[in-house]
Amino acid sequence: MKFNPKNYQLIAMDFLRTHSHCALFLDMGLGKTVTSLTVAKELIDDYRVEKILVIAPKRVAEDTWTRECEKWDHLNDLRVSRVLGSKKERLAALEAEADVYVINRENVQWLVEYHNGIWPYDMVIIDELSSFKSPQAKRFKMLRRVIRQCDYVWGLTGTPASNGYMDLWAQIYLIDNGKRLGRFIGSYRQEFFYAGAHNGYIVYEYKLRTGAKEKIDRRLSDICLSMSKEDWLEIPPIIFNEVRVRMTRKERKIYDQFERDKVLPLLDSKLDTIDNMDSAVIGESAAVLSGKLLQMANGAVYDDNGGVFWLHDQKLDALDEIVESAQGQPILVFYSYKHDLDRILARHPEAVVLKGSADIERWNNGEIPMLLCHPASAGYGINLQEGSHIMVWFGLPWSLENYQQSIARLHRQGQEHPVIVHHIICEGTLDEKVLQALQSKNATQKSLLDALKGYIKNGN
Repeated sequence: MKFNPKNYQLIAMDFLRTHSHCALFLDMGLGKTVTSLTVAKELIDDYRVEKILVIAPKRVAEDTWTRECEKWDHLNDLRVSRVLGSKKERLAALEAEADVYVINRENVQWLVEYHNGIWPYDMVIIDELSSFKSPQAKRFKMLRRVIRQCDYVWGLTGTPASNGYMDLWAQIYLIDNGKRLGRFIGSYRQEFFYAGAHNGYIVYEYKLRTGAKEKIDRRLSDICLSMSKEDWLEIPPIIFNEVRVRMTRKERKIYDQFERDKVLPLLDSKLDTIDNMDSAVIGESAAVLSGKLLQMANGAVYDDNGGVFWLHDQKLDALDEIVESAQGQPILVFYSYKHDLDRILARHPEAVVLKGSADIERWNNGEIPMLLCHPASAGYGINLQEGSHIMVWFGLPWSLENYQQSIARLHRQGQEHPVIVHHIICEGTLDEKVLQALQSKNATQKSLLDALKGYIKNGN
């Protein structure tokens, strides 16, 4: 297929041509892959780059980069080697003659150790740069050892600050070796943030100092380009809908008891008696308590022995109503827990769990009435917009990145209908706080991305 770049892709390619180290904060669906590959091939043809390493989420590494090279005529002669699978398969892929080596981010540590300090890549492209936002993560620590040896480093993501501006330091460090935000996370934190919620020396939240946001935006403006699909694509609108459900008084009593006591004794799956300590749901920490409460909001919870304690079917009943109102149109459903999946399948045996490319093809051909996906595994590199325009969140994730990436599976270029996103929310539960948190994080990230659109607005 002949590549006829859109205006926004021409701007992005020009940005890459003039920046050896930079980040493209491009919204999902704007073609980050073909854009970066087009300029990378120019560098290969000009003998400025010989070997390129692409680091990507596993599903994207398995499919997207190879598929893009096969799809576009001008990229057909690029040789791509996927460094995936067993150790033997990865070693064979590294020994193959290729222009582009694609590896999943989980194997970055192995790759750095394999090369033992001798880094053979002229360019590194980090697809989904935001997956390197944690300075404590092993993948970040290993990559920072070698990445300064590269002549070109490009980072690609649509969600650079899903949890706020603290996410930026590690990502930008890999791009500029600490020139703009400092060499150490501690100095970055001290300069731009102050302690919010804390308990003694333990800080749970850092807040931006007055004027810090604007200062960070200015420092990043020369190496970061932001684009949103709303500015550049004519795609149908997205409609968010809250479908609220309510527990019965008896169900709510159990939820409130666990939230208060953090221990819920269980006799069996009946709600009449809950005073037997042989089996129990225990929330020993804030994280565990949060997870258990979200499970209970969804309708069931794992007990301390791994069994499933059923609480209610309010969300399943709401899902039934959505299916009925869709009048036969396919529905994409995101679930959170295995017991969510099991209960949905029991109620809707016609549903299909997304497992691979064959399921994607069947879905886009209109052969699947309900597709069930987990946001952590289906959020990247999957085009599902041809199969439906209706999405249901049976349970919400805390991660804004997973949430936005999952929505972008339907709300992207090629979608012909307004996308309807249903959130099934259990009233008076942690569901409401998760939705509020996602909305708050989105506002922070949008502010950053809007600030970094200045490259275009200033006509540079």
